[in-house]
Amino acid sequence: MANLGFIGVGIMGKPMAEHLMEAGNTVHIYDVVDAPVKELAAKGAIACGSCKEVAEKSDITFTMVPDTPDVEAALFGANGVIEGVKSGSIVVDMSSISPIATKEFAKKLAEKGVEMLDAPVSGGQVGAQNATLSIMVGGKPAVFEKIKPYFELMGKNIVHIGGNGDGQTCKVANQIVVAETIMAISEALLFASKAGADPSKVREALLGGFAQSRILDLHGKRMIERTFQPGFRIRHQQKDLNNALQGARSLGMSLPGAAVSQELFNALAAQGDSDLDHSALVLALEKLANHKVAG
Repeated sequence: MANLGFIGVGIMGKPMAEHLMEAGNTVHIYDVVDAPVKELAAKGAIACGSCKEVAEKSDITFTMVPDTPDVEAALFGANGVIEGVKSGSIVVDMSSISPIATKEFAKKLAEKGVEMLDAPVSGGQVGAQNATLSIMVGGKPAVFEKIKPYFELMGKNIVHIGGNGDGQTCKVANQIVVAETIMAISEALLFASKAGADPSKVREALLGGFAQSRILDLHGKRMIERTFQPGFRIRHQQKDLNNALQGARSLGMSLPGAAVSQELFNALAAQGDSDLDHSALVLALEKLANHKVAG
């Protein structure tokens, strides 16, 4: 059992923190939104007034916030982790952010005698709730081994990728695959529907062949049933694709599929749909085709 900190208890962070609590750990929590903090405090978590306070009271501090600037603010802003963290403690960032920024954050923490792991996740809200997340980890192997028992409380597929930033690089690669697969399934089901076939039957057939995937299973169903309540919001997918496209530019390479899918997400965001689930990408293609998958 340990004194843990968890900063960012939103749609993903809240169930992740709960799993740590259920294992008997003392978990100190903070979020800029009060409601989930109060809910977890009622279950036994210790509410804190700042990121600094969380770090002061914790030997291991987890962060799970939306974007690179949010991680930077949590770690190095006013009343941030850096102001309260003790030498010899560990910071584990489970957000999905820039690999380049992650390397810089790790260097700054190392100057204070603090180790850092980047450990972004895949699996969405369902994976967080069911403790079945895939966790991609960057950092020193010895630090990974210390934290692995806590990762095992939150996920199933836990892989140490390499040094600091490599976990985030893996997550960017994951999100390229996710975005382009959502786009491919959207195109396939829309094509089938517009051609007069039953998209639900087409999906059923595809799930039994080489085209089968978890995204076809879960998000294909969402597209057909028109259920776009967020498990993973479009704005978060946009953020991850921005990291991919910025990284590609820095490496002097092209990611044409990622760029096209980002433009479709951008079109939805422009009409106010950035809080829909990313499976709603199909809506952008439907508008172009003037036809609905379930139509």
